[in-house]
Amino acid sequence: MSELANRIVARAEQLGALLAAERLVLATAESCTAGGVAYAVTQVPGSSSWFDRGYVTYSNESKQTMLGVAPAYLRNFGAVSEPVARAMALGALSQGQAQIVVAITGIAGPGGATETKPVGTVCFAWGIKRDGHALPWVRTAQRRFDGDRAAVRAQSIVAALDGLIELLRQRQDV
Repeated sequence: MSELANRIVARAEQLGALLAAERLVLATAESCTAGGVAYAVTQVPGSSSWFDRGYVTYSNESKQTMLGVAPAYLRNFGAVSEPVARAMALGALSQGQAQIVVAITGIAGPGGATETKPVGTVCFAWGIKRDGHALPWVRTAQRRFDGDRAAVRAQSIVAALDGLIELLRQRQDV
């Protein structure tokens, strides 16, 4: 197994242990990773107790219909943007039983790049519901990964899992 594959397995197991200990449930909203995070976490035995669902919203239409991303966000910021990742995360949290979410949208390549968004540009959003009355808290980030399509996707999965682990370790008021 490659180093990245080993890191994905280790992070998924670590995340699963944290979610189980906190009795929190995860959802994913993925575009460029095409369900890779959902696949990774469901490889962990017992994941059915802490994983609710995964959305693969590859097209702009699916981002709108499945997650409620506003067409204006897609038009004004582009599908690969922090505002769209945030909207994807909020859309996933608004459905089902999940209290924690990761959303990923990016350009894995080899095509799809623009002058301002080269191949390897990936936007993330990590969100958590504090309680039933408060708005979810969401943090976004944009990263740039090197390598071919598979490498960009694998690095994106690791970054998504790392962000979830960091969110669980640093949360203070959930």
